[in-house]
Amino acid sequence: MIVSVWLRIVRIKFLLASMIGITNGLLYAYLVYNQFNIIDALLTYIGVIFLHASVDIFNDYWDYKRGIDTTTKRTKFSGGTGVLPEKKLDPAIAYKAGFFCMVIGLVIGGYFVIHSGLIIAVILTVAILSIYFYSTTIVNIGLGETLVAIKGAMIVIGTCYVQSGIIDFSIVFLGIISGILSSLVLYIASFPDFDADKEKGRKTLVILLGKDRGSKIFPFLIIFIYILITIGIIGQYLPIYTMITFISLPFAIRSSQLLRNYDNLEDLVKAISNTLIFSRILGICLLLSYIIAIIHQ
Repeated sequence: MIVSVWLRIVRIKFLLASMIGITNGLLYAYLVYNQFNIIDALLTYIGVIFLHASVDIFNDYWDYKRGIDTTTKRTKFSGGTGVLPEKKLDPAIAYKAGFFCMVIGLVIGGYFVIHSGLIIAVILTVAILSIYFYSTTIVNIGLGETLVAIKGAMIVIGTCYVQSGIIDFSIVFLGIISGILSSLVLYIASFPDFDADKEKGRKTLVILLGKDRGSKIFPFLIIFIYILITIGIIGQYLPIYTMITFISLPFAIRSSQLLRNYDNLEDLVKAISNTLIFSRILGICLLLSYIIAIIHQ
C-alpha cells in the first residue's frame, strides 16, 4: 500500500519523459561521437529520476499547503496526485522526501561537475534552484511552462555532454524539441486547474492567455514542433528516419479538436490524454530514429 502511495506522489507515469530525454541524449552521443560510458549513463538516469521526483513531490506539498489541491477537481492528469488531501501521507514526510530526492540528485550531479566541469555545474545549479522554487515562486510569475521546456532541453544536452564533452547545434536542436514536448503536456494539463490556480495566485500560461485564446494557440504550438522536425530533417540536424515521428499526428489533431470544448471536463481529459500519447509517441520515435541511424551508419 505504501509503495503505491509513493509511486503516486512521484507521478511515476510522467517520469517517462525524462527517461526518453536521457536516452535520446545517449543515442546522439553514440551516433555522432561514438561515445558511451555505461556507468555515467546509469548515474544520469538515477540522478535525473531523483531530481524529477523531487520537483513533483515539492509541487504536491506546496499545492496542498496553498489549498490548490483541496479546491480543484482532480483528474488522472491534473489537480495533483491527491496523496496529501486524502491523508495517505504526512505532509512533513512528503517535504522531507522531496528534499532527500533533491539531495541524491545533487550528489550525483556533483560527481558530474567534477567529472565534466563548469557546464554541468551551470545546468545543475539551474536544476536545483528551479526544483526548490518552482511551486513557490516560478509558477507565480508565469514562467512554469518556460522552465519545464528549459529543463527538458537541458536533460538531453547535459546527457550528451557528460558522455562526449561536446555540445553542438544538433544536440541543442534535439533538446529544444524535447523541451517543448514536455512543456506542451504541462500547458494543456493546466486547463482543468484554471480556477483553483488563479484563485491561489498562480500564473500559468493558460491563466495569462485565458482559456479561449490558450485553446486556439495550442494547435500552433503543435505545428511548431512539426516545423522544427521538418527543418531538422532538411538541415540534417536530425536523422532522416525522424520522419517516423509524423505517425503521432492523429493524436495531435485529436487533442486540438477536443480542446475546443475546454469547459467540458470529459473532453478536456481526453484532450490531455491524447496530448500525452502524442508526446510519448513522438519522443519514442525520435529515439527509434537514432537507433535506426546507428544500425545503418
